[in-house]
Amino acid sequence: MGLVGQELNQLYEEVSMKQIFINLKRFDVHRSLGGVCPFERGDEWVEWIVDECINYEIGKLEGVRVSFMLPESLLVSAVKRLQIYPEAERKSLAVGCQGVFREDVVVGGNFGAFSTNRPAAAAKSLNCSWTMIGHSEERNDKMGIIAAYDPGSLHSNMGRQAVNTTVDTILNQELKCALNRGLNVLFCIGETAEDRGDGDFNQQKPPIKAALKAQLLNGLKGFDKNQLKGRLVIGYEPVWAIGPGKTPPGSDYIAFVSTYIKETVLREFNFVPSVVYGGGLKEENAGIIAKIDTIDGGLVALTRFTGEIGFYPEDLRKIISKYLE
Repeated sequence: MGLVGQELNQLYEEVSMKQIFINLKRFDVHRSLGGVCPFERGDEWVEWIVDECINYEIGKLEGVRVSFMLPESLLVSAVKRLQIYPEAERKSLAVGCQGVFREDVVVGGNFGAFSTNRPAAAAKSLNCSWTMIGHSEERNDKMGIIAAYDPGSLHSNMGRQAVNTTVDTILNQELKCALNRGLNVLFCIGETAEDRGDGDFNQQKPPIKAALKAQLLNGLKGFDKNQLKGRLVIGYEPVWAIGPGKTPPGSDYIAFVSTYIKETVLREFNFVPSVVYGGGLKEENAGIIAKIDTIDGGLVALTRFTGEIGFYPEDLRKIISKYLE
């Protein structure tokens, strides 16, 4: 049974702060090495990005927060560059990392046995205010490790569900570490082609709901409203539609999913979260995404997909302007 009355109205209340996340992935790698960084040095590139965002007055925007989710090699340079500008010119800009480890540094306990991993304490000490958890690339990586150990685990629905639950449990541990350190979290969820199954959209709705609900309940297990409200944003990734040559979902599909996410969190945790579209916010779709009442922002990776593909601050300004129209 759906929500009614005042609860239903909560889903469509105006969110006070729109959220735009920029996932620069491993964009610190120069083009000659297979990346998309146009500068020889990644630190100089991210400083240029910060400068350009200030020049385009992205840092002065009202009612929107723009958070850069960066690889660790760029974090210090980005934070230091931002801090040279007056607060009024950078008030809407934030810096975050692309994930934290499932265990954290503990006083009197494990103080540093985290080689190759980034504990939440390290992210916080680097002045990150955000972290991303559960991005489809992270989920795929963890699933791949499990499948390598048990190659047959993904060959049946029951096996896939068991693997997904294991991955959700790991992400839940990461979430606990992040929130305990005072980091805000972009928690990503989304259904795969296997999750949706065959048939038309109406036939796919029940399995879509089942997949999303499992990710939400497993990933947020053990938390309550006081721990999550104002610190958690849900990023919806239509995993089946991400990648070259794939057709993105229409606005009706996105509205159905984002409404269900908000309904589920409201029922289970007694608050309505911000939900952003993680399938790629672009200039071409920003206006359409902005008209979906239950979507509160988006996730940007590349801003230019032809010619010199990559991330360009002037294009980001166009995307944000289109979204805020």
